[in-house]
Formats: sequence, C-alpha cells, structure tokens
Amino acid sequence: MRVVSLVPSLTEAIARSAPDALVGATDWCTHPADLDVTRIGGTKNPKADRIVSLAPDLVIANEEENRAPDLAALREAGLEVLVTEVRDVPQAFRELARVVAACGVSVRPRWLDEAEEAWSTLAPPEPRLTAVVPIWRRPWMVLGRDTFAGDVLSRLGVDHLYTGHPDRYPKVPLEELRAAAPDVVVLPDEPYRFTPDDGPEAFPGLPCAFVSGRHLTWYGPSLAEAPRALGEALRAALR
Repeated sequence: MRVVSLVPSLTEAIARSAPDALVGATDWCTHPADLDVTRIGGTKNPKADRIVSLAPDLVIANEEENRAPDLAALREAGLEVLVTEVRDVPQAFRELARVVAACGVSVRPRWLDEAEEAWSTLAPPEPRLTAVVPIWRRPWMVLGRDTFAGDVLSRLGVDHLYTGHPDRYPKVPLEELRAAAPDVVVLPDEPYRFTPDDGPEAFPGLPCAFVSGRHLTWYGPSLAEAPRALGEALRAALR
C-alpha cells in the first residue's frame, strides 16, 4: 500500500497507524517530527506531477483543507482520492477510522481508542464561557458556524459568539469583536500564529487564551491530549 496525505492531521494519524504505507505528505505536515517522506507542496497548492510520480494507491484529502480542482486533477490522472469531511468530534472519529482502514490497517489503533475515551469521559463543563476565536488578522477572521474547532470548544464549555453566523469563517471588524465582550479571546497558533506579542494588544481588558492549533483544529492522535491541553490554556487565561 502506498499513500499520499494532503492533510497534516491525517498524515500524523497514518504515520502512527501505517508508517510503511505513507510515501508523500505536504510541506505543512509537521508531525511526527521525524517524518521522512517525499514532500509534495502545500495543502492548497499540491504538486500533482510529483504526487503522480509517487504512484500512490490512495491519496487522502479533506473537503475543507484541499481544493476541489486539485483533487479533480489527481482523479483525472488516474489516482484514487479519499476525501474526508470533519465538522465535529464524533465525525472526526468516524473519519479517522475510515482513513486508517483504507490505508490497510486491520486492527483499530490504540491511539484512536485513547482519543475517544478522552472525549467521552469529559465532565459536564460548568460554568460555560463565551469567546471569540480569531484565526486570522488583516483582515480579522473568526470561527463561524459548523466548524470542528467550534465543536471542540463547545465540548469544553466554551461557546464562541459567531456560531450562528452564515459563514464558516466570517470576516468581522475588530471593533465588533471587542464590542461583543466575550469572557475570553481564544488565540490559536495556526493558521495565523498568534503570540503574546501579536494578538492580545487588539483586545485590551479581555483575557486571552493562547492555544495550540494542533490541539484545536487537528483530528488525529492529538485528540487524545487536546482536552487537557486546551483546558489548561483556558484556565491559565482566566486566573
């Protein structure tokens, strides 16, 4: 089995479950740290000719992270493409099981059981918090409706204020974000890399939680540690 992954979190899942199958991954696939496969470009601009030259049996993609024209080009080149859709935590577990099975893994990976247990044993969150969750600046963009990251936060007791917005990642003026007066501003380190020196100055007087984008937005082995890591970051911001 030869697999190319176009999704960083799924690359990590495949590397943990079927390391010998993985032959190609994007430049953004940073986990595991010692990943040694052919790099095929970015998630939004993969090099189709390089992927085809690897002669994969399967290309793993995601409907949000990868562009439909790129996936169509790979199919036209004769490659099989498995496209995942992940909008909430339960769907993540279903899609992860589907991906590892498609990669030839016959025994359910232990990390997948551990991740499901970490989320199924969460205590009911009280009290609940409100938040805005910027993912970009210049222009400011935040989590909107129907996102995996939004569901992750909701299960941890954090209701982001744009969950009912018509767009999934709306552009919102900074003045409006400030006026929303959330309990906390959640600042991930991807896709925009917010830091203590780049982000919180825009929200004077509001607590800011700096969170790992891998724990907030990735669906893979990191799901096992995400509840603890994100919970710690939120508590640290509110002390």
